[in-house]
Amino acid sequence: METYLMPFIYLFAEMAPYLLLGFLIAGILHAFVPQALYHKWLSGNDAKSVFLSLLFGIPLPLCSCGVIPTAVSMRKEGASKGATTAFLIGTPQTGVDSIAATYSVIGLPFAILRPIVALVTGFVGGCAVNAADKEAVPQSQVCCESEKNTEPGFAQKCMSALRYGFSDMIQDIGRWLMIGLVLAGLINIFIPDGFFTALSGTPLLNMFVVLLIAVPMYVCATGSIPIAAALMLKGLSPGAALVFLMAGPATNLASIMVLGKTLGRKTLIIYMISIISGAILFGLGVDYLLPRYWFTTPVTSAFHSDCCVEDGGALTWWQIASSVILAVLLIRALYLRFKTNGTIKTKDTTMKFKVTGMMCNHCRAHVQNAIQAVSGIESVDVDLAAGTATVTGSADPSQIIAAVKACGYECVEA
Repeated sequence: METYLMPFIYLFAEMAPYLLLGFLIAGILHAFVPQALYHKWLSGNDAKSVFLSLLFGIPLPLCSCGVIPTAVSMRKEGASKGATTAFLIGTPQTGVDSIAATYSVIGLPFAILRPIVALVTGFVGGCAVNAADKEAVPQSQVCCESEKNTEPGFAQKCMSALRYGFSDMIQDIGRWLMIGLVLAGLINIFIPDGFFTALSGTPLLNMFVVLLIAVPMYVCATGSIPIAAALMLKGLSPGAALVFLMAGPATNLASIMVLGKTLGRKTLIIYMISIISGAILFGLGVDYLLPRYWFTTPVTSAFHSDCCVEDGGALTWWQIASSVILAVLLIRALYLRFKTNGTIKTKDTTMKFKVTGMMCNHCRAHVQNAIQAVSGIESVDVDLAAGTATVTGSADPSQIIAAVKACGYECVEA
């Protein structure tokens, strides 16, 4: 237990201050940057709209499932397929929280490379979609986002930023962050040192093995960090680790299925080619063009400092305080994330729907807003953990199902 627990504690303490800072910045972006701004500049079938969508998307802490409803909303508001695809490729690979956590665990070179790779792969993929698909941009439609209310005041925005950053965001990625840390510890214990060294002579095979693992699995940009670090300690090359950091957060089976349905098979193929080819090319560049110690030294330091922990000299008071705060927030968020909300009891007709594809609070919010916008709805209760929506009112169930499907989710009456 000591062999596992001490590196885990040290790694958690190293990440905690940066994660809290990232969550705060994420909340500020969410509360103070108008959503309409993201739609206004993305309607052109040109490189400019693709580039702007990446500038908007890369700082956002959206995972590969949370980015889907946001992208569908952008598309329905008038964004081009190229801009939407670029947003889908670049946004889940990174974010303000994951950049900070990347720097704290696996060093500055990876922290610099991740947004650069997201920008390049997203730009190439978005431009390729625009070149392959010349259809006209759709007119702005009523979408998952309900009509905006009056502009909230500064105090309301501050509260919204704190609630989003330290509650909603932690609910979204908290369990994946903990899964990533636990898996990293298990990898550190059970996989022999140098396990991946046998593949070091064939870098492409090394990367293809990583792709087979990373593409179908769901892992957020932050949760992928400790896993990549642990794999590097077992002999995985820095380039192959970068492949995992790119492909893991950018893809999963759920997002692939939704993307193919909403944007078409041609766009899906370009999307996958952009991510896979970009990951391999950048991975080879890291392995052959950059010094290996740039990437391995921070990882070794992060995972093999348990002796320093025992001496009491490694963890500062603010790291300990940040760890305690983050642990409390994670426990609270995980409780809220999985608790059962129950059925709304009113005098109106109550209907229950099974919604497939929701994986985070962004998904839940889009589904709830979509149903709320249907005429005749009195109240909506979307249970993320159960994958259900309990609706009261006089609305036609078929209209509710259509509204949810328009956001990219499957919906049937329960």
